[in-house]
Amino acid sequence: MTKLKSWGDIPEWAFASTRSILEALKMSDSETYFHCLRVGESARKLARDAGLNEYQQKLAEFSGILHDVGKIGIDKTVIHKPARLDDQEMTLMKNHPIYSAQIIEPLTHHDFFRQIQPAVRAHHERIDGEGYPDMLRGEAIPLLARVVLVVDTLDAMGSTRAYRKGLPIDVIYRELQKHSGQQFDPQLVRIFIESHKYWNSGESDAETVDKVVKKAA
Repeated sequence: MTKLKSWGDIPEWAFASTRSILEALKMSDSETYFHCLRVGESARKLARDAGLNEYQQKLAEFSGILHDVGKIGIDKTVIHKPARLDDQEMTLMKNHPIYSAQIIEPLTHHDFFRQIQPAVRAHHERIDGEGYPDMLRGEAIPLLARVVLVVDTLDAMGSTRAYRKGLPIDVIYRELQKHSGQQFDPQLVRIFIESHKYWNSGESDAETVDKVVKKAA
């Protein structure tokens, strides 16, 4: 595999290791599997549009791909409940970023995954400090986690569930703006809204990303 020169180093085994994790997720919960692939691709695009270099874009992509793998450890009746979660179920659900970080832990002997792990753990932290699992605030939240949160929300709100239809993009934009500076990084929300309309939806196809993840070129 060709290294990304001064931008950093991605080990050849990163793709195979990530693929193994994703295969386990796919067998457990195919809906979350494809969600992770879409979020990974969108995270790369938002990182690109935010001016991050090629290596940082790849970090963002892998952070998005791996952000929800910890849901393997959450009861599927909770993950796919066709209604609002109760307090006990929400407590269980809030463990998934911790589980995701734990799944990545054996790979963090390499700097590539060592940089991804904090973003995966922190992808539900909020700018106002009301997020989870560590109640980080503002810039204490890793930048990659802030990137993933925006596009994770995009995919979650835009996807049709058993209990609701996916929301139109203009509604999603308004929700992101409404919670900008509280839940979301306001600069990333601005960049996302300005650039998203130019994204080629074909490039976001989960099947295409699936092929890329499989390839260890």
